[in-house]
Parts: sequence; C-alpha cells; structure tokens
Amino acid sequence: MAELTTLARPYAKAAFEVAAFADSLKTWSDMLAQLAYIVTNERVAEVLSSPSLTGDQQAKIIIDLCDDEINGPMQNFIAVLAENKRLPLLPEIFGLFDILKAEQEKTVDVEISTAFELLDETEKKLAQAIKAKLNRDVKIHSQVDKNLIGGMVIRAGDLVIDDSVRGKLHKLAEAMGS
Repeated sequence: MAELTTLARPYAKAAFEVAAFADSLKTWSDMLAQLAYIVTNERVAEVLSSPSLTGDQQAKIIIDLCDDEINGPMQNFIAVLAENKRLPLLPEIFGLFDILKAEQEKTVDVEISTAFELLDETEKKLAQAIKAKLNRDVKIHSQVDKNLIGGMVIRAGDLVIDDSVRGKLHKLAEAMGS
C-alpha cells in the first residue's frame, strides 16, 4: 500500500496542479473517480494487463470507455499514465487527489462510528466542535457499529479519537499491564 502511494503521489500532485490552475478541482475529481471505477472493473483490469497492448492502445481503451465524459487534459493525463504503465494506480491517484482537494478547500470528511444512531442535534454539535478544533468545514458520515458497547470513534483524516467503551477498557488494560 505504501509503495502504491509513493508511486501515485507525483501523478496526483501533477493532476491537482493542472486542475487548480484551471479552477476545475471538482471536474477533475469527478473524472478521476470515474476512471478509478473503470480500471478496478475486473474485465477492464484483465484487458489492460495484457502485455501485448502498447501504452497508446491502453489509453485509447480507457478514453473510449469514458466516451465524452473526460476532457482533453484528462485524456493527456491518461496517455501519460498508460505510457508509464501506471493506469492501475488511478484509484490511489484519485484518493490522493481528493486529499489535496480537501486541504485546498479547507474541508475534512469525518467518519463517526457509534453504538447507537446519532440524533441530528448531537451530530450538529459534534460537527461544530470538530470544525472549531480542525479549523475546517466538516462533512459528517455517521454509521452504527454493533461491535461498540457504547461511546463513539471519530476519524478525520489521520486523526482518530476513540471515545468508545471498548477503547477505554483497552487503555485500562494496557495501564494495568505496565
């Protein structure tokens, strides 16, 4: 995974710079999402892995599958990826691109796992508190995790706040063991 990220990072940065310069971050994000979906399709991945295909042929296959939904600069980007045998990195490139986009737009996606369904009022209060803490606009995605006894686990990028009963019991066990 780390190796894929290392390989994908320069392409994600290049795509981000082109998109930011053209003021089309949303468009590029949407196109990269579509491309990531396409290259992860089992049949497409099988065709692209054929050693008999040249980079130009691989690029043409992807561009044809997208029809008119990708613009000229993105077609050039696909050609560069195909030439360097990096089309399978598109899902990783998309993920890194979206991280750069979120940093630029000062937003963060926050996943909240709870033992029980959150009330809308509670979710709004959490969003405000996280926004104040991270100084970013927050997009909350909450889910119920039946494995939690109580409390919640909050994930915002690399930040993880484990305020679950299970997490507290684990910390207590570690403290008692040391």
